[in-house]
Amino acid sequence: MSRDWSEPDWSREAPRGLWDPSRRLLGCIRAHQAAERTPLGALRRVRAKCGHWLWSLVTQAEIGLGTRIGGGLLLPHPNGIVIHPEAEIGPNCLLFQQVTLGTRAGRDGAPRLGTHVDVGAGARILGPVAVGDHAVIGANAVVLSDVPAGAMAVGVPARVLQGKDGK
Repeated sequence: MSRDWSEPDWSREAPRGLWDPSRRLLGCIRAHQAAERTPLGALRRVRAKCGHWLWSLVTQAEIGLGTRIGGGLLLPHPNGIVIHPEAEIGPNCLLFQQVTLGTRAGRDGAPRLGTHVDVGAGARILGPVAVGDHAVIGANAVVLSDVPAGAMAVGVPARVLQGKDGK
C-alpha cells in the first residue's frame, strides 16, 4: 500500500508520555489556532497562551502562535529552534535543534518549507526562500536561495546538490 506523503501523519505529534516538551508546545500552538476559529474561544486561547509560554520556556524554542505549520511536524530536540511568525512549514517536516527559519536584513519574506522536508541541527534558512518537497538541509547549512524538490543543500552558504544521494 502506498502512502500519500502530502497527508499529515498526526501520530508524529501525539505526546509520548507526561514529559514531552516539543509535542506539548505544538499542542498549545494547535489549541490556540483552533480557539481563534471559534467565536467563544477566549478561555481556550488564554489557556493555550499560558501553555505556550511554559513550553517555550522549557524548550527555549521561539515559535509564534500564528505560525502556519502543517500536520506531522517532528521536533526531536526542540531546544533553540526559532521560527519567524510568517514562515510556513509543510506537512511531515523534521526540524532538529538550533534551527532558524527567519528573515534577512533588507528583504521581506520568510521561508516556506514543502512537504516532508528534513532540516539538520543548526541550519539557518533565511529570507523568502522556498524549499521543495522531500528536500534535505544539512546540519549547520545557511540557506539563502531556493532549494528544489528532492535536493540536498549543504555548507555555508549552502550549495544545492541534486538528489538526496548527492548526485
